[in-house]
Amino acid sequence: MGTYPRYITPGLETFDPIQLARETEEIVCKGDARKYTDFYATGVYGGIATGYTCGCCLRCVFCWVDWSRDFPERYGQFYSPEEVFGNLGDAARQYRVRKLRISGAEPTLGKEHLLKVLELVEASEFDQFILETNGMLFGVDRGYVREISRFEKPHIRVSLKAGTAEAFAEKTGAKPETFELPFSAIRNLLDYDVSFNVAAMSADPRIMDQKERESLILKLAEIEPRLALKLEEEVVDPYKTTLARLEYGGLRLKWPLRQIYPPVKLPGEGEFLRRRLGRYAYVH
Repeated sequence: MGTYPRYITPGLETFDPIQLARETEEIVCKGDARKYTDFYATGVYGGIATGYTCGCCLRCVFCWVDWSRDFPERYGQFYSPEEVFGNLGDAARQYRVRKLRISGAEPTLGKEHLLKVLELVEASEFDQFILETNGMLFGVDRGYVREISRFEKPHIRVSLKAGTAEAFAEKTGAKPETFELPFSAIRNLLDYDVSFNVAAMSADPRIMDQKERESLILKLAEIEPRLALKLEEEVVDPYKTTLARLEYGGLRLKWPLRQIYPPVKLPGEGEFLRRRLGRYAYVH
């Protein structure tokens, strides 16, 4: 574990996130079982039962997840797909919600486990399964997306971390050439007609400047303009783990947040779109 990256620090050598995914799977997966720290219901998505996993293949400096992301060997216990579905179902029934979710770290780690959970969800009374992902494995493995497309109930939330390769490496610790993988994931999801939306840490001027945000929006618009119009933009929240990771990375943000970017508005495609995006400014 001596070379296993925990969080970003100044001078950290960038890593291969796919290799890190495989190393993390060795820690958090055992056969078709997967490590979780908790099961509960929460009010997001209008009420949803959630399984909280350990381990990720990125080291985002603004990440809110607890330390089970960085030290997966120290946290959680293994649950079979049947146990996960049972715990999610119990939480959903207790709080009278009809949606299920896996969150906390990177739920696409452990393909065999996830696909078996989705099979159980598909045959259940629950309406929808939200899968939150950084998109790295869906970008490198088109077949994984094809497997997901067999199911009707999953909705995928792809979370983008940066708008340029250089910024991606700085914010996630991953090699800059892997910046394209989440965008490949988006193309794969479109090709296989999987229900999904795109989110990004792009509303916060403290963590993404205007030029980088424009680059991100344009990349989305070039794939499909509607994705840019419906982009779910996020800001950094001051969780204890977030503040610690920012400090380890040498970043100090001013609190409270006083400015955000305006919502995305796309008047059209091509050069006119580029000129329009160039006029964006901060708003209070």
